[in-house]
Amino acid sequence: MRLSGRISAAIEILTTIEQRHIPASIALKDWGANNRFAGSSDRAAIGNLVYDALRKKSSLAYIMADNSARSLVLALVVLKWGIDAKELEQSFEQDNFAPSAISKTELERLSAKKPLLNASDEVIGNIPIWLKPSLKAAFGENFLDECKALSERPPLDLRVNSLQATADKVLKPLDRFSPEFSKILPQALRIKAGTNEARTPNVSADGAYKKGWFEIQDLGSQIVSALIGARAGEQVLDYCAGAGGKTLAIAGQMQNKGQIFAYDNDRNRLAPIYDRLKRNGVRNVQVIAPDEKVLENLIGRMDRVVVDAPCTGSGTWRRRADNKWKLSQKTLDERVKQQSEILAKAAKFVKLGGELTYITCSILPEENSEQIEKFLKDNPNFTPIAPDSLWQKKFGSASNAKPYFDKLGLTLTPASCGTDGFYISILKRETTA
Repeated sequence: MRLSGRISAAIEILTTIEQRHIPASIALKDWGANNRFAGSSDRAAIGNLVYDALRKKSSLAYIMADNSARSLVLALVVLKWGIDAKELEQSFEQDNFAPSAISKTELERLSAKKPLLNASDEVIGNIPIWLKPSLKAAFGENFLDECKALSERPPLDLRVNSLQATADKVLKPLDRFSPEFSKILPQALRIKAGTNEARTPNVSADGAYKKGWFEIQDLGSQIVSALIGARAGEQVLDYCAGAGGKTLAIAGQMQNKGQIFAYDNDRNRLAPIYDRLKRNGVRNVQVIAPDEKVLENLIGRMDRVVVDAPCTGSGTWRRRADNKWKLSQKTLDERVKQQSEILAKAAKFVKLGGELTYITCSILPEENSEQIEKFLKDNPNFTPIAPDSLWQKKFGSASNAKPYFDKLGLTLTPASCGTDGFYISILKRETTA
């Protein structure tokens, strides 16, 4: 397919997303199933158009004074992908599968010298306007830089599975993708994000992946997993294990020694963990499916309880850009309530002197520091471990990552650390009172 045909497909898919209110991933999959003539490179390029347009939806719509799928894609291709507007106009004339001809008004807007002149912060930062107060509270003077970073393409991060391989062993089969070592975690590798139509490597099809030598895991998720500080021989409850990404990372830190109880109250979320454990060579994890009173014998016995809480996912907007525009105050309120309930339930499993770790992939204070403040008021027998000291002890000054610290936890972001957005707070159970 030519670029003009790919543009038509992206417009069609974005229109479907808007009209049917379905996730971008589903819309792209459905389009591919119904248009089998499109090759893998076509589907990858179309996916890039769709996701890039969603990432920068506000600013693209402002430039065109129109938020239709057509306007978003045209502005993206010309102003972000760098395709000359007049050349694009000519290509439309030469392709029967192209969108309708570019109008004079569209051409004028695409040719504007300062397309974002007088635009508001939320437009430039591509965020929902109602979240501006929360994000300003979180990032202060860095607010706009953080918002912009959340609207860029993410890299592909890999975690070397130390139970099966070394970093050097993994590098060899992936050499064609030019992975780079992380400066903060020796077991983390990064494949840079491509530009325009470039495909993201399908590393899950690689033999090294199938052998369990590495996992696909954002660097931020790897960092918070490392900060948990699990040691060989400990008893750990992963209370919201889901598909098991952090469970696998913790198992590697524990060198398959001790015991991890992987629990989730949703069987469907937990389902993928079984195959992943087997492929990764993990032997110290006991998966506990949801059932009444299934965890009672663990009360007060755990060295560490990890709560990777369900959240808005605002820290993952680079990867799930459509979620940014679907998020509502109602959903945020529901997540905050859910998190509070989960924390209260999980706390009882921590033994005296043990630690409760709270993690979200959110950047919103309501789900992070404010959530921990509320928990501590209700649970004075827990004390926060100073996050700056925790960071210094684990990572020192070995990297240029500069997370945001508050008194209760720390936040990782794309702009400050080159990661997805994550929050982590570690609380120690001091007494029974």
